Amino acid sequence: MRRSARLLLAACLGLATTAPAQAATDTALQAAIAGPHRTPEARARDAARHPAETLAFFGIRPDMTVVEIWPGGGWYAEVLAPYLREHGQYYAAGFVVDSDDAPAYRKRIQKRFEAKLAAEPSVYDRTRLTAVGPPDRWTIAPAGSADLVLTFRNVHNWLAGGYDAEMFRAFYTALKPGGILGVVEHRAPEGTDFETMKRSGYVTEARVRELAGDAGFEFVAASPVNANPKDSADHPEGVWTLPPTLKLGDQDREKYLAIGESDRMTLKFVKPAH
Repeated sequence: MRRSARLLLAACLGLATTAPAQAATDTALQAAIAGPHRTPEARARDAARHPAETLAFFGIRPDMTVVEIWPGGGWYAEVLAPYLREHGQYYAAGFVVDSDDAPAYRKRIQKRFEAKLAAEPSVYDRTRLTAVGPPDRWTIAPAGSADLVLTFRNVHNWLAGGYDAEMFRAFYTALKPGGILGVVEHRAPEGTDFETMKRSGYVTEARVRELAGDAGFEFVAASPVNANPKDSADHPEGVWTLPPTLKLGDQDREKYLAIGESDRMTLKFVKPAH
């Protein structure tokens, strides 16, 4: 292995292994995760989603401007909004729901998310709502304003919809030079074909790196924090076979509960400062 490659590998491993220590010492982050506003259902998933370690790996700080893409039901919003409320800024870039072809389920999810924010103003009153997606909404925050853009388990949706490249370009535009893109996504085995990725909800790490690179990002590091070696990524109903969806219902329920949530890549990219 060349010396430059060894140094890069060492740097990546160093970044990955410092996340737990950073998470443990960030008292504001720990307070947000322990906040009484978080639902019991959300807390139950901390063991599978590792919010403190994941956010620490991405380098989050409470004075940052952070954009979360497609927050869905608001699982990470419960952590990000209070953490950033006093000294930073949290943007929630949700679904586009005012277009004629917006799916009804996304309208329902977005409506519930906005109701969630309105119900607890002491937590969410400083959250800024934007929307991103087809046909023509690609501004997640003012250009060059964000320190950190985060997306959790969304890339497969954009891949299936055919606008994955547009999304990554939107992230690049919103970030400051030197800003970070953090991606968590269901991981397909390398070599998985495109149609299988679209059908299964699992995406190869190579595909995500390619999308980021094409948008102008440089790869920084990968973390194993959300890896699950028990997940084969080969299930009858794709990733939705596993919890929390359990699409097969009671069929082989205990088997899929024993596997747990999906195997996930956790990747960190940077918008070059030059």
